Amino acid sequence: MKRFLCLLALTAVITMLHPKQTPADEGLWLFSNPPKEHLKNKHNFDAPQTWYDHVQKASVRFNSGGSGSFVSVDGLVMTNHHVGLGALQKLSKKGKDYVRDGFYAQTLAEEFKSLDEELNVLMNIVDVTKEVKGAVTPDMKPEQAFEARRGAIAKIEAAATGALKEKATKDVGYRADVVTLYQGGQYHLYTYKRYTDVRLVFAPEQQIAFFGGDPDNFAYPRFDLDVCFFRVYENGQPAKVEDYLKWSKDGVSDNELVFVSGHPGHTDRLNTVADLEYQRDVRYPFALQRLNRLEVMLSIYSARGAEFERKAKNMLFGVANSRKAYYYGLAGLQDAATMARKKAQEKALRESVAQNAELKVLAGAWKTIESIQKVRAANAKRFNLLEAGMAFNTPLFSYARTVLRAAEELPKPNEKRLSEFGESGQASLKMKLYSKQPLHPDFEIAKLGDSLGWLTEQLGAKDPLVQKILAGKSPQVRAAELINGTTLFDVAARKKLYEGGKDSVSASTDAMVLLAKLVDPEARKVRKKLEADYSEPNEQAYDKVAQAKFAAEGTSTYPDATFTLRLSFGPVKGYVEDGKKIPFQTTFAGLYARADEEKNRAPYDLPQRWVDRKDKLNLKTPFNFVCTADIIGGNSGSPVVNKAGEVVGLIFDGNIQSLVWDFVYTDEQARAVAVSSQAIPEALRAVYDATPLAQELVTGMRK
Repeated sequence: MKRFLCLLALTAVITMLHPKQTPADEGLWLFSNPPKEHLKNKHNFDAPQTWYDHVQKASVRFNSGGSGSFVSVDGLVMTNHHVGLGALQKLSKKGKDYVRDGFYAQTLAEEFKSLDEELNVLMNIVDVTKEVKGAVTPDMKPEQAFEARRGAIAKIEAAATGALKEKATKDVGYRADVVTLYQGGQYHLYTYKRYTDVRLVFAPEQQIAFFGGDPDNFAYPRFDLDVCFFRVYENGQPAKVEDYLKWSKDGVSDNELVFVSGHPGHTDRLNTVADLEYQRDVRYPFALQRLNRLEVMLSIYSARGAEFERKAKNMLFGVANSRKAYYYGLAGLQDAATMARKKAQEKALRESVAQNAELKVLAGAWKTIESIQKVRAANAKRFNLLEAGMAFNTPLFSYARTVLRAAEELPKPNEKRLSEFGESGQASLKMKLYSKQPLHPDFEIAKLGDSLGWLTEQLGAKDPLVQKILAGKSPQVRAAELINGTTLFDVAARKKLYEGGKDSVSASTDAMVLLAKLVDPEARKVRKKLEADYSEPNEQAYDKVAQAKFAAEGTSTYPDATFTLRLSFGPVKGYVEDGKKIPFQTTFAGLYARADEEKNRAPYDLPQRWVDRKDKLNLKTPFNFVCTADIIGGNSGSPVVNKAGEVVGLIFDGNIQSLVWDFVYTDEQARAVAVSSQAIPEALRAVYDATPLAQELVTGMRK
């Protein structure tokens, strides 16, 4: 349900279009159903299934958000600097700012273990649509149908996870997730290998990873070394992986077909017009209000000094990035031409349903989706504040809620629990709960005080629950009282409460646990309301919309993005903007020219190391490039590969024009932006004295 309602998640769904009807290289394709006919007919690409299987198993998901890939037999993982930013932040401390200064482990002994990073590799896909849909019968009320569906999914996931337990080791486990596709049209069981011993190998300075800062974010041309390397371990040694991507020394050429394998988070292309109008009028404006306020608070906090800036850097980066994405996303929704296109598509599909006697039973789906937007609008604000946690912006509250709910949920049969407490997710849940990430009381007070103030603004100071939460104090004073009155900074305290169960939690006088107890009844109430009166009717209605699309366009289509592995593709290609031809790639020479043009003023100032090593670099080396491959938030860190399956680049952004891809794909100007495979080893050797790491990329093994 949170995928529909959480206003700070970059979420969406994708229009399903048949490849024969889509001359453009559109789509976030399932690895179990790639558009082989389209690729063969248009691009003369006819790879065997082993090509797809290899790329699939060489691709990695960062559960913290983002994508990656194995690039050596010795477990080396490549992703973006901004995907690894959280890990860098958690490993940093006063006097050791790895975000600002970068990091390089010259030996295995120097590779730092991330505090709570989990990497997933998709191993298998099984269609379980029949089992999930079969649990819901026409005579069920929405609440019963929701519980039946959730129960069926929990049973499938638990059975799959249990069957894999014998394969697990200390650092490598397995998880099984039932993924909802086509907003309820299909359900697939995804089985993952889980790596939890994840160690940092290399990261450049943030200033070169994010050169140009916020002004150049979602822009092009770009000059960013947005790369970070980790290594996965098993039994204390680098894990040996069978599937890794070989490195291309030659990079890309103009108009070359390339592929992107990653984990797009969410788009809104399948949504009905009524759904999109809700996004335009309610969801996006609300999200922007919150992001703008949060960005101001974080900026003020950061301005207090270098140490304050260090502590807030990761969150401020993410908030600023989301704010810009939501701003242009809202602009897309407010564009009359975009909405007219969506209305025309919907009108055509609904007319095809009305004219087919066998499909008329599906005709009411659009009306259902339209009517339940009222339920969504009436409850979304309270849901997001209380259940999604926007009012309590500190991990300490999340820990308190987890131990509180675990005490109630875990004694229940697996299929009766809230989904996040299912057997298949227990290992991941405990990993987050027992995280040793550094938490700073002053920063937690600032964040919680701001979010309690936001709660008061949104629900009003006279709201009974708001009054109970604030207890007669100002948001900032109450936040200080809560943070200073909790023991949950200590992992041992969290573990004791979690393992102690209901008796332990009931007896707790911890300030944050008491807050969670206070909020929980209303949070559960609004969650249950939306599950029964919005989520379940919505899923059933979109199932009918999907059936209509399957009937009209065939089943060889791509579904909505779900932060699961997808394949996209398209040519490397420049574009024309304001009458000016934008080349497909930039070079290191362009980086220095851009810095000189801006007189090395922030955010176009180069790290000193790059100034000192300029004469060591081959300035003609390609740096960043663009292609038309279909991406969205979550694809950050995705490898770009050529027809041979070799790494030619690393996705790190899209241009401004690509932000419309949340709702509709276009390739006239919209582009995905990547770091060139030629730039990375060149920078490692010439700037960072990291020749062994560069050699590992080129040879595929560590010496």
